[in-house]
Amino acid sequence: MGHLLRLALWPTIAGILAGILILDRWILSDNTPEPAPPAVTSYARAVQSATPSVVNIYTRKVVPTRAAALLNDPFWRQFVPRNQPRQRVEQSLGSGVILSTEGHIVTNNHVIDGADAIQVLLSDGRNAAAQIIGTDPATDLALLQIDLPDLTPIEMGSSSDARVGDIVLAIGNPLGFGQSVTQGIISGLERYGLQTGLYESYIQTDAIIHQGNSGGALIDTSGRLLGINALIYTSDNQASSGRMGIGIGLAIPVDLARFVMADLIEYGQVIRGWLGVQVEPRLLRGGDAPDGQSLVVTGVAEGGPADKAGLRTGDVITHFNNEAVEDVRRTMYDIAMLRPGDRLQITAIRDGQTLDLRAVVGAQTQSPGPAPQ
Repeated sequence: MGHLLRLALWPTIAGILAGILILDRWILSDNTPEPAPPAVTSYARAVQSATPSVVNIYTRKVVPTRAAALLNDPFWRQFVPRNQPRQRVEQSLGSGVILSTEGHIVTNNHVIDGADAIQVLLSDGRNAAAQIIGTDPATDLALLQIDLPDLTPIEMGSSSDARVGDIVLAIGNPLGFGQSVTQGIISGLERYGLQTGLYESYIQTDAIIHQGNSGGALIDTSGRLLGINALIYTSDNQASSGRMGIGIGLAIPVDLARFVMADLIEYGQVIRGWLGVQVEPRLLRGGDAPDGQSLVVTGVAEGGPADKAGLRTGDVITHFNNEAVEDVRRTMYDIAMLRPGDRLQITAIRDGQTLDLRAVVGAQTQSPGPAPQ
């Protein structure tokens, strides 16, 4: 009986095995999707979006020659050939970014400083002479304007949204080759203390910047403007205006550029917050400030906001608006970004006592010295 049962089960088992084989070979294999090819990362759309807004800038400057200067002295004049040219023309190049359909273009101040003629070349081949609307040497920004129809302003991002590690693209006119794009990441934020007496809060990037990139766009992967390419900081600790392709790339954040450009358009100059105080950094041991950072007041402008608030020479400032002092230049930058009429809370120490003072910010319309004004 058991032998007959085994003989009856064998066809059933064989049928099951054949069904599994058919299912695996012809049915499951036909419906199994093939692995997707690896994704190809491209930033072509971002570049295509931003490129029409990035321009090449060419400048000419007439400068006296050394021989021409010697002609002012009768003694040296006799040794200078009569046909010696008394002037020569210097040419330079840079980049800029279109901000409005009215033709406003932001660039670096060092790109157009002292220029007698400025020519702007668009990505579509059109060109136009540019006039200077205003400059702000303290931030190395300048505003130009051209008169052409159908301009494409760049889409503005916000540098406050930028994060270390974000991918960025630098667009400009390196070495006069025409518009070029380099790629990198944001290596650091709020870099300052690199140049004396300037308002600084640079975006640091490893995107390659050459001479001619200055004033060009630093964009995100959606084509939005994050900063204005400005400098290369090289290994010899010298800030270079984009002359070399090595070192640390620095860009002026778009939030600061927007602040400066709005004032240049409306007032022709930048109106910054002014406190009317001179300070020096000091390491405060045993104080309330983190890491012992503080500012010692060395001078107070008579009748200025700090004077009216009750601040005195010798006071030690530890906080502004309840935020601890970190660095003289950082403090200068923060105060400058305030508007006249804004209220500022100052925490200071005088004769061992903590004071909470209230100041109404005034207006600073001139470039600052090395200390907060």
